[in-house]
Amino acid sequence: MPALVPGVEIHRSRARSRDRGGWLDSQHSFSFGRYQDPMNTHFGRLLVNNDDHIAPGTGFDTHGHRDMEIVTWVLSGSLVHQDSEGHSGVIYPGLAQRMSAGSGILHSERNDGWRDGSLRADTPAEPVHLVQMWVVPDTTGEQPGYEQMEIDPRELENHLVVVAGGLPTHEDRAAIRIRNRTSALHAARLTPGRTVELPDAPFLHLYVPLGSVTLEGEGALDTGDAARLTATGGRRVTAGAQGAEILVWEMHAGMTMLDVRGH
Repeated sequence: MPALVPGVEIHRSRARSRDRGGWLDSQHSFSFGRYQDPMNTHFGRLLVNNDDHIAPGTGFDTHGHRDMEIVTWVLSGSLVHQDSEGHSGVIYPGLAQRMSAGSGILHSERNDGWRDGSLRADTPAEPVHLVQMWVVPDTTGEQPGYEQMEIDPRELENHLVVVAGGLPTHEDRAAIRIRNRTSALHAARLTPGRTVELPDAPFLHLYVPLGSVTLEGEGALDTGDAARLTATGGRRVTAGAQGAEILVWEMHAGMTMLDVRGH
C-alpha cells in the first residue's frame, strides 16, 4: 500500500445526500442510488453507510446483490429479513447481522409490522431506524451466506465491541464474521462523559448515529456526522451530555480502481 497522507475529514449530516419518500427516509454517506459523486465513492473498503428510517408496515421489496458484505445494525424498532437462500430473521437493537451476497442473492427487508405479506394487527408504531454498511469482500463469486448474533448490552456500554470482524486478530472477538480479512466494525454505547480510544489503523470511519461526541483534536460530532481518519493513530472519543452510540470501521486496506469500477 502506498504511503498515506495523514488527515481527518469531517462529514456533517446536513451535507449528506438524502432520499426521502413516503415510507423511507435515507441518508447516504457515499454515492448511492440516484446520488452519484465521483469524488465520494468510498473510504477504505467501505462503500455504503446508509442511515435509514423505515415506516411501519413498509420496507424494501425483494431485490438483488452480489459480491458484497452487507452488515445491518438496528438502533430502534425491528426489521424482518428474508432471502433466496432460505435465511430469515428479525433484527433488533444489539443483534449483529451480516449477509454475504457472494455469487448473487435476493432479499427483502421490512419493518417488523410486516409478516407473511400482510400488515400485522399489532403493527409497531415506530419506524425502524438502522444503519446498513457495505464492504468489499476479499474474493468474488463465493456461496452466499448469512449470520446473526445477539450482543450482550453490558458489553456495548462504554466499550468498543467487535460487531463484525474479518481481521485475523479479531477471530475470537467478533460477534459475526465477514469475508474481508482487513476490516472490522466496532460499536459502543457511551454514557455521558465516557471516553473510548479508537483503534490504530490506516483507515478509520467513525459514524455517530445517535447522540453527540467530541473527537480528540477535531471537536464535536453530532447525530449523523462522520469522520474519515487516515493514518492518524488512535484518537479518543468522548460522549456528550446526552450520551451517544458510535459505529467505527477499522480498515487496514483501501480500494483499488478495479474494486471501485466493479461495484
